[in-house]
This record gives sequence, structure tokens and C-alpha cells, in this order.
Amino acid sequence: QVQLVESGGGLVQAGGALRISCVASGRTFRSYAMGWFRQAPGKEREFVAAIRWSGGSTEYADSVKGRFTISRDSTKNTVYLQMNTLKPEDTAVYYCAAADTYYSQNYYYTRRNGYDYWGQGTQVTVSS
Repeated sequence: QVQLVESGGGLVQAGGALRISCVASGRTFRSYAMGWFRQAPGKEREFVAAIRWSGGSTEYADSVKGRFTISRDSTKNTVYLQMNTLKPEDTAVYYCAAADTYYSQNYYYTRRNGYDYWGQGTQVTVSS
């Protein structure tokens, strides 16, 4: 079993920055990609960003392009999401996910069903 633990969420003012992390552990951890999704109250969980472990290619939701950056540290089995210029509409629970399936197209890593493991989430609140 794979465990994903997010950390680093909190309360920040609009225009501020926050970095959240996700550490993967459990059996011999090997996945092809990691993703960040978020879910605001009353809304569906939506894709935010994804990164391949090998090569580091990334994908972003249009709503966060230019403001958020996803990165990974393979030596620590850790993925980060640096969030800059935060807006109140970024307020949500942010979930980390790991994909055990290889897809040649990054598109599939922007979909919830492209992932096999999920963390418990970390709350990010942006005040106006």
C-alpha cells in the first residue's frame, strides 16, 4: 500500500504565497506521475497540476498557470506545489495523488481516474 501525506496548508492573505508538500511512502514506492487536485465546498474535485517522476514534464490547469509551480524531489519521494499570487478562489482542500499507470499522454494525468492513490488533503484558505 502507498501512503501519501500532505502538509503545509494554512491561512494566507490574497496575493500571498504558500508551498504545500506531499510525501509518498509504503511498499517499494514507484509511480509514474504525481498530481495535485483541489476541492472547494460544494464543488467537485478539480485538477490543479501534475508532474512525471521521469523527465519532470508538467501540466497545469488554466486557472493556475503562471501562478503555481509543481516540482518533485525523487530522493525524498516528495512533490511540492508552490502557490504564488493566491486568490480567494484558490481556497480549497488540496489533495495529492499518485499514478501507478503509465500514460504516454499527459492528458490522462489531468483526470482523477488517472490516479491510484490519494492523500487525506490539506486545507488552504485565502482571505480577501
